[in-house]
Amino acid sequence: MSNDLSLDNQGPAGAGTIGSDCATHRLMLAAVRVSTSESWFERHDGPTLLVAAAIYAGWLFLLTSHAYVPWWITAPLAGYIVQWHFSLQHEAIHSMRGIPKWLRRALVWPPIGIWFPFELYRQSHARHHRNDHLTYPGEDTESYYHEEEDWEDYGSLSRWLLIVNQTFLGRLFVGPLLRTPHFLIKEARKILAGDLANLGIWVRHLIGVALVLLFVAELFETSAFRYLAEFVYPGLILGMMRSFTEHRWGERPGERTAVVESNWVFGLLFLWNNLHVVHHTYPTLPWWKVPRVWREHRELIQAHNGGFVFRGYGEIARRWLVTPNFIPVHPPSFASRRLAS
Repeated sequence: MSNDLSLDNQGPAGAGTIGSDCATHRLMLAAVRVSTSESWFERHDGPTLLVAAAIYAGWLFLLTSHAYVPWWITAPLAGYIVQWHFSLQHEAIHSMRGIPKWLRRALVWPPIGIWFPFELYRQSHARHHRNDHLTYPGEDTESYYHEEEDWEDYGSLSRWLLIVNQTFLGRLFVGPLLRTPHFLIKEARKILAGDLANLGIWVRHLIGVALVLLFVAELFETSAFRYLAEFVYPGLILGMMRSFTEHRWGERPGERTAVVESNWVFGLLFLWNNLHVVHHTYPTLPWWKVPRVWREHRELIQAHNGGFVFRGYGEIARRWLVTPNFIPVHPPSFASRRLAS
C-alpha cells in the first residue's frame, strides 16, 4: 500500500467502506465536491503552513518564557503545542499536496514530541487506514483490542491495567506510561532479533531527539527531565484524550469510527481529526474542510457510522471517567471468521 493515503490507491480496503451502503457513497461524493472548491491560498496549503508557523513560534515562546512562568501554566500550553505538532504530522501524511514532498516531511520531522519517529508513524498509520481491518489486533496498528486467547494468557495485573486504560481518567494519565514503553520495547526486540528494517529510522530519530534536548538545554536552560515533564507528557495526555473512544468494534467498518463534536480549542488542536469518520471516509480532505462536510452532511455521516457521535469530550468524560468504555477483548478474530466461512 502506498504511503500517500488517497482513496484512489486504497484498493479493496477503502472500497469496502465506501461501497458498503448508500450513505457512505453519498458522503464520499459530498467530500469530493468540497475538495474541488478551493482558492490559490488553499491549493498551496496556506492554512496548514500558518498552523506550522504558529506551532514552532509557540514552542520557542514557551521555551523562552518557561523560567518566568509557573509550571502549571506552561505545562498545558506546552502540551497543546506538542500535540498540535503531532496533528500537523498526521496532516502531512494525508494531505499537504500543495508543497513538495521533501518540504512536507522536513516541516514536520523535528521530534519535539520526542517519543515517536515520524517515519514510523507514517508507515504504521497507512496500515491503520485499511478500513475493513479497523479494530482488529495485529492488523490495525492503532487498536486497543486484544485477541481473546492472548487476553487469557495475561496475568491479573496486566488485565487490570488494560481495563484501567479503558477508563477516561486511566487513559489520560496511565495510557502514556503503558503505550510508550510497549512501543519502544517492541521496536528494541525487533532490532535485537536481527530485524534492521527500522534501524536507520531510529538512528535519525535519536539524533534528532539529542539535538532537540541539546537545543532546549543550551539555549533555554531546560533540562531533559523538565522538558519531558512539562512538554512531552502533557502532549501525550491530550493525544490520549483524542483517541480514547475514536474506534470501537462494529459489524460494518463505518460503524467503527466516531465523531466527537467540539469547540475551536480542541478542533484546532486536533486539526478536526475529532470528526474522525469524515477523515476515514475521505482521508486526503484538508483539515479545514472537514467541519464543513460534518455541518452540511450530518445525517449522512450518522447513517454511515451508526450514530457513533458524541457532543464533546465532556460527555465522554462524564460517561467513562472511571468506568471502562469496553473490555478490550476483540469479539471475532480473523481466524474464526475464516473458519466460519
